[in-house]
Formats: sequence, structure tokens, C-alpha cells
Amino acid sequence: MGKIFYILGKSSTGKDTIYKNILEDETLGLKDIILYTTRPIRDGETDGKSYHFVSEKEYEDIKKSGLIIEERSYNTMHGVWRYFTVKDSSIDLSNNNYVIIGVLKSFIDTRDYFGSDKVVPIYIEVEDGLRLQRALNREKKPENRRFKELCRRYLADSEDFSEDKIKDAGIDKRFENVDLSSCINEVKEYIRKNR
Repeated sequence: MGKIFYILGKSSTGKDTIYKNILEDETLGLKDIILYTTRPIRDGETDGKSYHFVSEKEYEDIKKSGLIIEERSYNTMHGVWRYFTVKDSSIDLSNNNYVIIGVLKSFIDTRDYFGSDKVVPIYIEVEDGLRLQRALNREKKPENRRFKELCRRYLADSEDFSEDKIKDAGIDKRFENVDLSSCINEVKEYIRKNR
């Protein structure tokens, strides 16, 4: 029986980089689960690869069909953006192991849907000051410049990833991302041992 390795953590902890590196490592044999979103596509993203980009109407139709595993909505500076996981033909735990990236609530909902024996948390953390500096450096790039959204996300993380919520979710293993290469290697070894 396959497992879903769920990468989660606050914003700007390096989750995306770690996720991409793990997915590209063919020795791990992991497939990705591509999330759905109603937010606009960004430069450099590809529909069906970065996310499945859908309209609000398409989201409503999928929801009515009962195929949503987990979902969350963010009231951003640009309107409401939804992110959600759909039980579609790409998820086959009888034959494959997967890696996915998300937040604490999405991990809990996915774990509750598939079972705690099938969903393994990989919690990435970075000291808050370093995390904020990384986020600022990213947003200073001309193609980004979304400082209000950065502030909203940073403050929301304190609530969303409180120590009580992490404990209640049953997460006891943490991966400190001070040195990216070391963190990636530690995560890969953990996946090998827990497949």
C-alpha cells in the first residue's frame, strides 16, 4: 500500500524547493499530486503542472460532485483564492507513493480522508527572523512586489501553525531548514525509511 508524504510548514521555509528536489529524485519513486486552485496563473506556471487552474464555477461543480478531499480559501488582497485537492484518477495508493505540499489544515484533512497510516507529515521549519528575510528578498524581485500579501501570510502563519495546532495534528518530527542541502538529504532519508 502506498503513502502520501505531506510537506508542510510556514511560508518561506523552502517547502517548494524541497518538494521539487524530492520529486525529481527518481530513486525515491514518488509521484506528485497536483492541487487545484481558483487563483490566477502566474508567469512561469503551467496549467496541469504547477496547479490545475479552474474558475469559481468549475470549483463549485467539483465540490457538488463530492470529489474534494480537502480545501482552503484565502481572502487575499486580490480577492478569494481557493486551493483544493481532488480525488481524481491520478491518485492510486494501491500502486504508488506520492509527495504533496500544503499547510497544516490541508495535511489534517488529507490524513483524515486517507488515514494516518497512509499520510506522513514532513514539517519544515525555519527561525522566524530568517524566514521573514527570505520572504522579503523574494518579494523585492520586480516580478513579485506583493508586500501586503507577504505581511498577511506571515501573520496568518503564527495562528495557522501554532505549537498547539502542530501538537494536536500529531506532528512530532521536524526538519530544520538552515542549510538547504542538509535538510533535503535528511528528508530524503526519512522518506526512504518510511515508504
